[in-house]
Amino acid sequence: MSVIIILLIASLSVALVFLLAYLWSVRDGQFDDVFSPGERILFEDKKPIDKK
Repeated sequence: MSVIIILLIASLSVALVFLLAYLWSVRDGQFDDVFSPGERILFEDKKPIDKK
């Protein structure tokens, strides 16, 4: 029975860590730009300058 309690506490701790990481990334603005990542692939890369 004590193993179930230890596993329950461990799983809740891991879930809490992931929730805090998600909330931190949302507050930091990581998910704000949803338009440009899909459009970025359509633009051509700049050609490298040949150095001679």
